[in-house]
Amino acid sequence: MKEITVKNSKIRLVQGDITELETDAIVNAANAQLILGGGVAGAIRKKGGPTIQEECNKIGGTFVGGAVITTGGNLKAKYVIHAVGPRMGEGNEDEKLKNAALNSLKLMDECKLKSIAFPAISTGIFGYPIERCSQIMISTVKKYLGSNTQIDEVIFCLFTKSDFDIFFKELK
Repeated sequence: MKEITVKNSKIRLVQGDITELETDAIVNAANAQLILGGGVAGAIRKKGGPTIQEECNKIGGTFVGGAVITTGGNLKAKYVIHAVGPRMGEGNEDEKLKNAALNSLKLMDECKLKSIAFPAISTGIFGYPIERCSQIMISTVKKYLGSNTQIDEVIFCLFTKSDFDIFFKELK
């Protein structure tokens, strides 16, 4: 099963390119300086155009575990939520990852957005283990959707089949 329902919302898994999704928002696995470098951020920069980085420059940055929002530039998604996950080894990584997901969801509610897609935050160059990421992100999203929210759908978009399989196992 690639989809579950929590209260009035759905959690769905897809394998593919997050920049191709037509959601209200997609999440960029950001760094604290909000510089769109490689990985998910690089793909967003390429497809979204220069506007997103310009807006990030105006914001200036945020803390690890924090999230900020910009428009989606030329992407299919209307907005990009830049969530800063932890680097492995910096300490308190699980809590920081949970906060990155939670602060993204809170921004969704503040902005009255209905659908969001998350990548596996911090699992690229930041070195966070994908299994732990799937556990923390899925449990955080389930708990949040069980509260009072107007979010309709949370998608976890995994680029590789192996990452998809790990999230799939965790969702079941």
